[in-house]
Amino acid sequence: MKTRKITFGAMCLAISLLLPQVFHLIGMQQAGSIFLPMHIPIFIGGMLLGPIYGLFLGIFAPLTSFVVTGMPTAQRVLFMMCELATYGMISGLLFHQFHFSKKRWGSLLALLIAMLAGRVVYGIVIAIATYLFQMPLGGIEAVIMATMTGVPGMILQFIFVPLIVTMIDKGGYFHEPERIAKKA
Repeated sequence: MKTRKITFGAMCLAISLLLPQVFHLIGMQQAGSIFLPMHIPIFIGGMLLGPIYGLFLGIFAPLTSFVVTGMPTAQRVLFMMCELATYGMISGLLFHQFHFSKKRWGSLLALLIAMLAGRVVYGIVIAIATYLFQMPLGGIEAVIMATMTGVPGMILQFIFVPLIVTMIDKGGYFHEPERIAKKA
């Protein structure tokens, strides 16, 4: 089971690096800010792998992308790391520890709550950097603007994340060893 989790986590990390590149190939300058492609594998990884894997995916996806591609920019990478780490951890906590996986709309509800928590953390980190360290980031207005700009991406997340999570979860990829052990 641990090998499956590590493999799936590595795949989520790879997708979090490749998917933004695909969106940037569309030709739009701000495709990442609009469609939020890096968020999708973080939410999926958090829900299917749990809060610890989700936390680390959220930290390492923007950091690795910055090192490899230069995106997000140096000014934004720390803020994205905090936001995405929150997404991964909260979605994993809700889906696993709070058993949202057993609820009818559990993945959608976990996604919504994790999105809100991530944006709150993003806002807090921006506020700290703006007001405490005098960084010209725009404060809370920048968080509101980023949220409004990312609405198309959030819609994509609401469509694809629960669908993918449900398909993989019900497909038994992570439960197969448990089923075999129960039969024996």
